[in-house]
Amino acid sequence: MTQPSTAHAAKVIAVTVAAAVGGFLFGFDSSVINGAVDSIEENFALSSFVTGFAVAIALLGCAVGAWFAGRLADRWGRKRVMVLGSILFVVSSAGSGLAFSVPDLMLWRVLGGLGIGIASVIAPTYISEIAPARYRGGLASLQQLAITLGIFAALLSDAVLQNAAGGASNDLWWGLEAWRWMFLVGIVPAAVYGILAVLIPESPRYLVGQDLDEEAAEVLANVTGELEPEQRVREIRLTLRRDTKASFGDIRGPVFGLQSIVWVGITMAIFQQFVGINAIFYYSTTLWKSVGFSENESFTTSVITALINVVMTFVAILFVDKIGRRPLLMGGSLGMFVGLLLAAIAFSQAEGSGDDVSLPAPWGAVALVGANAFVIFFAATWGPIMWVMLGEMFPNRMRAVALGISTAANWLANFTVTLAFPPLTSTVGLWFLYGLFAFFALLSYFFVKSKIPETKGMELEDMQS
Repeated sequence: MTQPSTAHAAKVIAVTVAAAVGGFLFGFDSSVINGAVDSIEENFALSSFVTGFAVAIALLGCAVGAWFAGRLADRWGRKRVMVLGSILFVVSSAGSGLAFSVPDLMLWRVLGGLGIGIASVIAPTYISEIAPARYRGGLASLQQLAITLGIFAALLSDAVLQNAAGGASNDLWWGLEAWRWMFLVGIVPAAVYGILAVLIPESPRYLVGQDLDEEAAEVLANVTGELEPEQRVREIRLTLRRDTKASFGDIRGPVFGLQSIVWVGITMAIFQQFVGINAIFYYSTTLWKSVGFSENESFTTSVITALINVVMTFVAILFVDKIGRRPLLMGGSLGMFVGLLLAAIAFSQAEGSGDDVSLPAPWGAVALVGANAFVIFFAATWGPIMWVMLGEMFPNRMRAVALGISTAANWLANFTVTLAFPPLTSTVGLWFLYGLFAFFALLSYFFVKSKIPETKGMELEDMQS
Protein backbone atom coordinates (compact mmCIF):
# COMPACT_ATOMS: atom_id res chain seq x y z
CA MET A 1 0.00 0.00 0.00
CA THR A 2 1.24 3.49 -0.82
CA GLN A 3 1.41 6.13 1.89
CA PRO A 4 3.76 8.74 0.39
CA SER A 5 5.61 11.11 2.67
CA THR A 6 5.79 14.82 1.96
CA ALA A 7 9.14 14.26 0.20
CA HIS A 8 7.72 11.47 -1.96
CA ALA A 9 4.61 13.50 -2.73
CA ALA A 10 6.88 16.31 -3.91
CA LYS A 11 8.79 13.87 -6.14
CA VAL A 12 5.59 12.51 -7.66
CA ILE A 13 4.35 16.03 -8.34
CA ALA A 14 7.70 16.99 -9.86
CA VAL A 15 7.82 14.10 -12.34
CA THR A 16 4.13 14.58 -13.12
CA VAL A 17 4.71 18.25 -13.93
CA ALA A 18 7.68 17.32 -16.13
CA ALA A 19 5.59 14.80 -18.07
CA ALA A 20 2.71 17.27 -18.30
CA VAL A 21 4.92 19.74 -20.19
CA GLY A 22 3.92 17.57 -23.15
CA GLY A 23 0.37 18.72 -22.44
CA PHE A 24 1.59 22.33 -22.49
CA LEU A 25 3.00 21.77 -25.98
CA PHE A 26 -0.21 19.97 -26.94
CA GLY A 27 -2.22 23.08 -26.00
CA PHE A 28 0.30 25.57 -27.37
CA ASP A 29 0.88 23.98 -30.75
CA SER A 30 -2.78 23.20 -31.41
CA SER A 31 -3.96 26.75 -30.51
CA VAL A 32 -1.11 28.98 -31.67
CA ILE A 33 -2.60 29.05 -35.18
CA ASN A 34 -5.63 30.91 -33.74
CA GLY A 35 -3.94 34.28 -34.12
CA ALA A 36 -2.42 33.39 -37.48
CA VAL A 37 -5.53 32.09 -39.29
CA ASP A 38 -6.60 35.37 -40.89
CA SER A 39 -3.04 36.29 -41.88
CA ILE A 40 -2.44 32.87 -43.45
CA GLU A 41 -5.71 33.16 -45.37
CA GLU A 42 -4.77 36.63 -46.58
CA ASN A 43 -1.08 35.88 -47.27
CA PHE A 44 -1.77 32.79 -49.36
CA ALA A 45 -5.17 33.93 -50.77
CA LEU A 46 -7.09 30.90 -49.48
CA SER A 47 -10.76 29.98 -49.61
CA SER A 48 -12.59 29.28 -46.33
CA PHE A 49 -12.42 25.52 -46.98
CA VAL A 50 -8.65 25.51 -47.65
CA THR A 51 -8.13 27.73 -44.59
CA GLY A 52 -10.03 25.22 -42.48
CA PHE A 53 -8.00 22.38 -43.97
CA ALA A 54 -4.71 24.20 -43.26
CA VAL A 55 -5.76 24.52 -39.61
CA ALA A 56 -7.22 21.02 -39.32
CA ILE A 57 -4.54 19.03 -41.15
CA ALA A 58 -2.34 19.02 -38.04
CA LEU A 59 -5.10 16.99 -36.39
CA LEU A 60 -4.63 14.17 -38.89
CA GLY A 61 -1.02 14.00 -37.72
CA CYS A 62 -2.37 14.01 -34.14
CA ALA A 63 -4.55 10.98 -34.88
CA VAL A 64 -1.62 9.08 -36.43
CA GLY A 65 0.70 10.02 -33.56
CA ALA A 66 -1.88 8.96 -30.98
CA TRP A 67 -2.52 5.66 -32.79
CA PHE A 68 1.14 4.61 -32.78
CA ALA A 69 2.27 6.27 -29.53
CA GLY A 70 1.03 3.49 -27.24
CA ARG A 71 2.82 0.74 -29.13
CA LEU A 72 6.00 2.83 -29.48
CA ALA A 73 5.88 3.51 -25.74
CA ASP A 74 5.59 -0.21 -24.99
CA ARG A 75 8.54 -0.94 -27.26
CA TRP A 76 10.87 2.03 -26.62
CA GLY A 77 9.72 3.19 -23.19
CA ARG A 78 7.75 6.28 -22.17
CA LYS A 79 10.79 8.56 -21.90
CA ARG A 80 12.18 7.94 -25.38
CA VAL A 81 8.81 8.53 -26.99
CA MET A 82 8.51 11.83 -25.09
CA VAL A 83 11.88 12.87 -26.55
CA LEU A 84 10.64 11.96 -30.03
CA GLY A 85 7.60 14.17 -29.47
CA SER A 86 9.88 17.03 -28.40
CA ILE A 87 11.96 16.74 -31.59
CA LEU A 88 8.84 16.77 -33.76
CA PHE A 89 7.60 19.89 -31.95
CA VAL A 90 10.89 21.73 -32.52
CA VAL A 91 11.00 20.87 -36.23
CA SER A 92 7.33 21.77 -36.72
CA SER A 93 7.62 25.15 -34.95
CA ALA A 94 10.64 26.17 -37.04
CA GLY A 95 9.18 24.91 -40.32
CA SER A 96 5.74 26.49 -39.80
CA GLY A 97 7.28 29.86 -38.93
CA LEU A 98 9.42 29.86 -42.08
CA ALA A 99 6.82 28.31 -44.44
CA PHE A 100 6.86 29.74 -47.97
CA SER A 101 3.72 28.04 -49.36
CA VAL A 102 0.53 26.36 -48.17
CA PRO A 103 1.74 22.77 -48.92
CA ASP A 104 4.95 23.61 -47.05
CA LEU A 105 3.00 24.92 -44.03
CA MET A 106 0.73 21.87 -44.08
CA LEU A 107 3.73 19.50 -44.02
CA TRP A 108 5.18 21.14 -40.90
CA ARG A 109 1.75 21.26 -39.26
CA VAL A 110 1.34 17.51 -39.82
CA LEU A 111 4.74 16.87 -38.20
CA GLY A 112 3.68 19.00 -35.25
CA GLY A 113 0.44 17.03 -35.14
CA LEU A 114 2.42 13.81 -34.79
CA GLY A 115 4.15 15.34 -31.78
CA ILE A 116 0.83 16.49 -30.28
CA GLY A 117 -0.68 13.04 -30.79
CA ILE A 118 2.27 11.40 -29.06
CA ALA A 119 2.10 13.83 -26.12
CA SER A 120 -1.67 13.38 -25.79
CA VAL A 121 -1.21 9.64 -25.22
CA ILE A 122 2.12 9.41 -23.41
CA ALA A 123 1.53 12.07 -20.74
CA PRO A 124 -1.71 10.59 -19.30
CA THR A 125 -0.28 7.06 -19.63
CA TYR A 126 2.92 7.96 -17.77
CA ILE A 127 1.13 10.01 -15.10
CA SER A 128 -1.45 7.28 -14.41
CA GLU A 129 1.36 4.72 -14.07
CA ILE A 130 3.59 6.78 -11.78
CA ALA A 131 0.89 8.30 -9.53
CA PRO A 132 -0.45 6.62 -6.35
CA ALA A 133 -4.17 5.78 -6.64
CA ARG A 134 -5.28 8.22 -3.94
CA TYR A 135 -3.77 11.17 -5.86
CA ARG A 136 -4.06 9.88 -9.42
CA GLY A 137 -7.14 11.87 -10.44
CA GLY A 138 -5.66 15.18 -9.29
CA LEU A 139 -2.23 14.44 -10.73
CA ALA A 140 -3.68 13.26 -14.04
CA SER A 141 -5.69 16.49 -14.16
CA LEU A 142 -2.36 18.35 -14.25
CA GLN A 143 -2.13 17.15 -17.87
CA GLN A 144 -5.24 19.16 -18.72
CA LEU A 145 -4.00 22.11 -16.64
CA ALA A 146 -0.83 22.03 -18.72
CA ILE A 147 -2.93 21.92 -21.90
CA THR A 148 -4.94 24.95 -20.77
CA LEU A 149 -1.73 26.79 -19.83
CA GLY A 150 -0.38 25.97 -23.29
CA ILE A 151 -3.55 27.36 -24.91
CA PHE A 152 -3.33 30.49 -22.74
CA ALA A 153 0.38 30.96 -23.50
CA ALA A 154 -0.27 30.55 -27.24
CA LEU A 155 -3.11 33.07 -27.34
CA LEU A 156 -1.28 35.50 -25.05
CA SER A 157 1.87 35.35 -27.17
CA ASP A 158 -0.26 35.76 -30.30
CA ALA A 159 -1.85 38.89 -28.82
CA VAL A 160 1.50 40.33 -27.68
CA LEU A 161 3.17 39.71 -31.04
CA GLN A 162 0.32 41.13 -33.15
CA ASN A 163 0.13 44.17 -30.87
CA ALA A 164 3.90 44.73 -31.10
CA ALA A 165 3.74 44.58 -34.90
CA GLY A 166 0.51 46.61 -35.16
CA GLY A 167 -1.22 43.63 -36.77
CA ALA A 168 -0.55 39.91 -37.25
CA SER A 169 0.31 40.42 -40.94
CA ASN A 170 2.87 43.17 -40.32
CA ASP A 171 6.64 42.64 -40.13
CA LEU A 172 8.07 42.27 -36.63
CA TRP A 173 11.72 41.15 -36.41
CA TRP A 174 14.26 40.17 -39.08
CA GLY A 175 11.75 40.82 -41.85
CA LEU A 176 9.37 38.12 -40.61
CA GLU A 177 5.67 38.85 -40.05
CA ALA A 178 4.19 38.58 -36.56
CA TRP A 179 2.17 35.47 -37.48
CA ARG A 180 5.41 33.62 -38.29
CA TRP A 181 6.86 34.46 -34.88
CA MET A 182 3.70 33.01 -33.33
CA PHE A 183 4.93 29.60 -34.52
CA LEU A 184 8.65 30.17 -33.90
CA VAL A 185 8.30 30.87 -30.17
CA GLY A 186 7.13 27.27 -29.75
CA ILE A 187 10.72 26.07 -30.15
CA VAL A 188 11.55 27.08 -26.56
CA PRO A 189 8.98 24.98 -24.64
CA ALA A 190 9.56 22.09 -27.05
CA ALA A 191 13.27 22.03 -26.16
CA VAL A 192 12.45 22.23 -22.43
CA TYR A 193 10.12 19.22 -22.78
CA GLY A 194 12.89 17.15 -24.35
CA ILE A 195 15.34 17.99 -21.57
CA LEU A 196 12.81 17.15 -18.82
CA ALA A 197 11.88 13.87 -20.53
CA VAL A 198 15.51 12.77 -20.27
CA LEU A 199 15.65 13.60 -16.55
CA ILE A 200 12.49 11.90 -15.21
CA PRO A 201 12.42 8.19 -14.19
CA GLU A 202 10.95 5.53 -16.46
CA SER A 203 7.46 4.18 -15.76
CA PRO A 204 7.55 1.24 -13.31
CA ARG A 205 5.03 -0.66 -15.43
CA TYR A 206 7.22 -0.36 -18.51
CA LEU A 207 10.25 -1.49 -16.47
CA VAL A 208 8.38 -4.56 -15.19
CA GLY A 209 7.33 -5.34 -18.75
CA GLN A 210 11.02 -5.32 -19.70
CA ASP A 211 11.90 -7.66 -16.79
CA LEU A 212 13.66 -4.83 -14.96
CA ASP A 213 12.02 -5.59 -11.63
CA GLU A 214 14.75 -4.10 -9.44
CA GLU A 215 14.67 -0.79 -11.32
CA ALA A 216 10.86 -0.74 -11.10
CA ALA A 217 10.95 -1.38 -7.34
CA GLU A 218 13.50 1.40 -6.95
CA VAL A 219 11.25 3.89 -8.75
CA LEU A 220 8.24 2.80 -6.68
CA ALA A 221 10.17 3.15 -3.43
CA ASN A 222 12.10 6.35 -4.17
CA VAL A 223 9.52 8.32 -6.16
CA THR A 224 6.04 7.18 -5.15
CA GLY A 225 6.90 6.10 -1.58
CA GLU A 226 5.63 2.54 -1.99
CA LEU A 227 6.16 0.75 1.36
CA GLU A 228 6.25 -2.72 -0.21
CA PRO A 229 7.71 -2.12 -3.69
CA GLU A 230 8.54 -5.79 -4.37
CA GLN A 231 4.94 -6.79 -3.66
CA ARG A 232 3.67 -4.05 -5.98
CA VAL A 233 6.07 -5.25 -8.70
CA ARG A 234 4.59 -8.75 -8.38
CA GLU A 235 1.07 -7.32 -8.68
CA ILE A 236 2.05 -5.35 -11.77
CA ARG A 237 3.64 -8.44 -13.32
CA LEU A 238 0.47 -10.45 -12.84
CA THR A 239 -1.59 -7.89 -14.74
CA LEU A 240 1.05 -7.44 -17.46
CA ARG A 241 1.48 -11.10 -18.40
CA ARG A 242 -0.89 -10.69 -21.30
CA ASP A 243 0.39 -7.19 -22.07
CA THR A 244 3.90 -8.06 -23.23
CA LYS A 245 2.69 -8.29 -26.80
CA ALA A 246 -0.05 -5.64 -26.83
CA SER A 247 -1.93 -5.67 -30.11
CA PHE A 248 -5.27 -4.87 -31.67
CA GLY A 249 -6.38 -8.37 -30.68
CA ASP A 250 -6.44 -7.27 -27.03
CA ILE A 251 -9.35 -4.89 -27.65
CA ARG A 252 -11.38 -7.15 -29.95
CA GLY A 253 -14.79 -8.07 -28.61
CA PRO A 254 -18.44 -8.79 -29.37
CA VAL A 255 -19.67 -5.20 -29.80
CA PHE A 256 -19.01 -4.29 -33.46
CA GLY A 257 -15.64 -6.00 -33.19
CA LEU A 258 -14.43 -4.29 -30.00
CA GLN A 259 -14.74 -4.67 -26.25
CA SER A 260 -17.60 -2.56 -24.88
CA ILE A 261 -15.23 -0.59 -22.59
CA VAL A 262 -13.23 0.45 -25.66
CA TRP A 263 -16.39 1.81 -27.31
CA VAL A 264 -17.09 3.74 -24.11
CA GLY A 265 -13.63 5.33 -24.35
CA ILE A 266 -14.02 6.13 -28.06
CA THR A 267 -17.48 7.65 -27.58
CA MET A 268 -16.31 9.70 -24.62
CA ALA A 269 -13.37 11.02 -26.67
CA ILE A 270 -15.70 11.99 -29.54
CA PHE A 271 -18.18 13.77 -27.25
CA GLN A 272 -15.37 15.88 -25.79
CA GLN A 273 -14.77 17.36 -29.25
CA PHE A 274 -18.34 17.42 -30.59
CA VAL A 275 -19.36 19.93 -27.92
CA GLY A 276 -17.25 22.36 -29.98
CA ILE A 277 -14.50 23.40 -27.58
CA ASN A 278 -11.89 23.82 -30.29
CA ALA A 279 -14.22 25.89 -32.46
CA ILE A 280 -13.52 28.46 -29.74
CA PHE A 281 -9.79 27.85 -29.19
CA TYR A 282 -8.82 27.54 -32.88
CA TYR A 283 -11.11 30.22 -34.28
CA SER A 284 -12.10 32.50 -31.40
CA THR A 285 -10.21 35.52 -32.74
CA THR A 286 -11.77 35.08 -36.18
CA LEU A 287 -15.17 34.36 -34.60
CA TRP A 288 -15.29 37.57 -32.55
CA LYS A 289 -14.04 39.63 -35.50
CA SER A 290 -16.83 38.13 -37.60
CA VAL A 291 -19.48 39.57 -35.28
CA GLY A 292 -18.09 43.09 -35.11
CA PHE A 293 -15.19 43.03 -32.61
CA SER A 294 -11.98 44.86 -33.62
CA GLU A 295 -8.75 42.87 -34.06
CA ASN A 296 -7.38 44.00 -30.69
CA GLU A 297 -10.71 43.31 -28.95
CA SER A 298 -10.85 39.84 -30.54
CA PHE A 299 -7.33 38.93 -29.42
CA THR A 300 -8.02 40.25 -25.90
CA THR A 301 -11.30 38.31 -25.66
CA SER A 302 -9.52 35.12 -26.76
CA VAL A 303 -6.86 35.58 -24.07
CA ILE A 304 -9.52 36.16 -21.37
CA THR A 305 -11.33 32.99 -22.46
CA ALA A 306 -8.07 31.03 -22.30
CA LEU A 307 -7.36 32.40 -18.81
CA ILE A 308 -10.82 31.26 -17.64
CA ASN A 309 -9.96 27.85 -19.08
CA VAL A 310 -6.80 27.70 -16.93
CA VAL A 311 -8.44 28.87 -13.70
CA MET A 312 -11.41 26.50 -13.92
CA THR A 313 -9.17 23.48 -14.50
CA PHE A 314 -8.14 23.84 -10.84
CA VAL A 315 -11.72 22.93 -9.91
CA ALA A 316 -11.25 19.50 -11.47
CA ILE A 317 -7.85 19.06 -9.81
CA LEU A 318 -9.33 19.88 -6.39
CA PHE A 319 -12.50 17.81 -6.63
CA VAL A 320 -11.96 14.88 -9.01
CA ASP A 321 -10.64 12.62 -6.22
CA LYS A 322 -13.23 13.88 -3.70
CA ILE A 323 -16.49 14.10 -5.64
CA GLY A 324 -15.65 11.49 -8.28
CA ARG A 325 -15.54 11.38 -12.06
CA ARG A 326 -19.20 10.71 -12.90
CA PRO A 327 -20.86 13.56 -10.93
CA LEU A 328 -18.45 16.14 -12.33
CA LEU A 329 -18.94 14.92 -15.90
CA MET A 330 -22.75 14.98 -15.65
CA GLY A 331 -22.77 18.44 -14.07
CA GLY A 332 -20.38 19.64 -16.76
CA SER A 333 -22.62 18.30 -19.53
CA LEU A 334 -25.62 20.25 -18.25
CA GLY A 335 -23.60 23.43 -17.70
CA MET A 336 -22.10 23.25 -21.20
CA PHE A 337 -25.56 22.74 -22.67
CA VAL A 338 -26.89 25.93 -21.05
CA GLY A 339 -23.85 28.01 -22.10
CA LEU A 340 -23.93 26.78 -25.70
CA LEU A 341 -27.67 27.32 -25.93
CA LEU A 342 -27.23 30.94 -24.80
CA ALA A 343 -24.51 31.48 -27.43
CA ALA A 344 -26.69 29.91 -30.15
CA ILE A 345 -29.63 32.19 -29.28
CA ALA A 346 -27.34 35.26 -29.26
CA PHE A 347 -25.76 34.43 -32.64
CA SER A 348 -29.24 33.97 -34.14
CA GLN A 349 -29.76 37.72 -33.57
CA ALA A 350 -26.74 38.78 -35.68
CA GLU A 351 -27.37 41.63 -38.13
CA GLY A 352 -25.75 42.25 -41.50
CA SER A 353 -23.93 39.94 -43.90
CA GLY A 354 -20.46 39.11 -45.24
CA ASP A 355 -17.75 41.11 -43.47
CA ASP A 356 -20.28 43.62 -42.10
CA VAL A 357 -21.89 41.62 -39.28
CA SER A 358 -22.63 42.74 -35.73
CA LEU A 359 -24.52 41.63 -32.63
CA PRO A 360 -26.91 44.34 -31.39
CA ALA A 361 -27.24 44.98 -27.66
CA PRO A 362 -27.62 42.98 -25.51
CA TRP A 363 -26.79 39.97 -27.69
CA GLY A 364 -23.03 40.62 -27.89
CA ALA A 365 -22.84 40.37 -24.10
CA VAL A 366 -25.09 37.29 -24.10
CA ALA A 367 -22.82 35.58 -26.65
CA LEU A 368 -19.76 36.32 -24.50
CA VAL A 369 -21.46 35.07 -21.34
CA GLY A 370 -22.69 31.90 -23.05
CA ALA A 371 -19.36 31.09 -24.69
CA ASN A 372 -17.40 31.68 -21.49
CA ALA A 373 -19.92 29.76 -19.36
CA PHE A 374 -19.40 26.86 -21.74
CA VAL A 375 -15.61 27.14 -21.31
CA ILE A 376 -16.01 27.29 -17.50
CA PHE A 377 -17.97 24.03 -17.35
CA PHE A 378 -15.79 22.31 -19.95
CA ALA A 379 -12.55 23.28 -18.19
CA ALA A 380 -13.82 22.13 -14.80
CA THR A 381 -15.13 18.78 -16.04
CA TRP A 382 -14.91 17.28 -19.52
CA GLY A 383 -11.59 18.90 -20.42
CA PRO A 384 -9.42 17.23 -17.75
CA ILE A 385 -11.62 14.34 -16.63
CA MET A 386 -11.82 12.70 -20.04
CA TRP A 387 -8.01 12.37 -20.01
CA VAL A 388 -8.10 11.10 -16.43
CA MET A 389 -10.65 8.45 -17.41
CA LEU A 390 -8.83 7.35 -20.57
CA GLY A 391 -5.61 6.99 -18.59
CA GLU A 392 -7.14 4.74 -15.94
CA MET A 393 -10.36 3.03 -17.12
CA PHE A 394 -8.88 0.25 -19.26
CA PRO A 395 -7.42 -3.04 -17.94
CA ASN A 396 -3.61 -3.18 -18.09
CA ARG A 397 -3.55 -5.76 -20.87
CA MET A 398 -5.31 -3.41 -23.29
CA ARG A 399 -4.47 0.03 -21.88
CA ALA A 400 -1.87 1.10 -24.45
CA VAL A 401 -3.88 0.06 -27.50
CA ALA A 402 -7.27 1.18 -26.13
CA LEU A 403 -5.89 4.57 -25.07
CA GLY A 404 -4.29 4.96 -28.50
CA ILE A 405 -7.48 4.25 -30.44
CA SER A 406 -9.61 6.41 -28.13
CA THR A 407 -7.20 9.32 -28.42
CA ALA A 408 -7.04 8.89 -32.20
CA ALA A 409 -10.86 9.09 -32.24
CA ASN A 410 -10.62 12.31 -30.21
CA TRP A 411 -8.29 13.84 -32.80
CA LEU A 412 -10.40 12.69 -35.75
CA ALA A 413 -13.47 14.26 -34.11
CA ASN A 414 -11.41 17.41 -33.54
CA PHE A 415 -10.39 17.34 -37.22
CA THR A 416 -14.03 17.05 -38.31
CA VAL A 417 -15.16 20.03 -36.21
CA THR A 418 -12.13 22.15 -37.14
CA LEU A 419 -12.40 21.49 -40.87
CA ALA A 420 -16.17 22.01 -40.99
CA PHE A 421 -16.36 25.16 -38.85
CA PRO A 422 -15.25 27.87 -41.37
CA PRO A 423 -17.43 26.76 -44.33
CA LEU A 424 -20.45 25.95 -42.15
CA THR A 425 -20.17 29.33 -40.42
CA SER A 426 -20.72 31.04 -43.77
CA THR A 427 -23.50 28.68 -44.89
CA VAL A 428 -25.72 27.56 -41.99
CA GLY A 429 -24.54 30.24 -39.55
CA LEU A 430 -23.02 30.36 -36.08
CA TRP A 431 -26.40 29.98 -34.37
CA PHE A 432 -26.94 26.57 -35.99
CA LEU A 433 -23.44 25.33 -35.15
CA TYR A 434 -23.68 26.34 -31.50
CA GLY A 435 -27.13 24.79 -31.32
CA LEU A 436 -25.62 21.56 -32.65
CA PHE A 437 -22.84 21.72 -30.05
CA ALA A 438 -25.51 22.22 -27.35
CA PHE A 439 -27.32 19.10 -28.59
CA PHE A 440 -24.16 17.00 -28.22
CA ALA A 441 -23.55 18.44 -24.74
CA LEU A 442 -27.01 17.28 -23.70
CA LEU A 443 -26.45 13.83 -25.23
CA SER A 444 -23.19 13.53 -23.29
CA TYR A 445 -25.12 13.78 -20.00
CA PHE A 446 -27.18 10.69 -20.78
CA PHE A 447 -24.09 8.88 -22.07
CA VAL A 448 -22.20 9.43 -18.80
CA LYS A 449 -25.24 8.48 -16.74
CA SER A 450 -25.66 5.15 -18.51
CA LYS A 451 -22.16 4.10 -19.60
CA ILE A 452 -19.29 5.68 -17.62
CA PRO A 453 -17.94 3.66 -14.65
CA GLU A 454 -16.69 5.38 -11.51
CA THR A 455 -12.94 4.75 -11.04
CA LYS A 456 -12.20 7.06 -8.10
CA GLY A 457 -9.63 5.55 -5.72
CA MET A 458 -9.07 2.32 -7.67
CA GLU A 459 -5.57 1.00 -8.36
CA LEU A 460 -4.83 0.35 -12.04
CA GLU A 461 -4.35 -3.33 -11.18
CA ASP A 462 -7.99 -3.42 -10.01
CA MET A 463 -9.44 -2.28 -13.36
CA GLN A 464 -9.70 -5.80 -14.78
CA SER A 465 -13.48 -5.94 -14.29
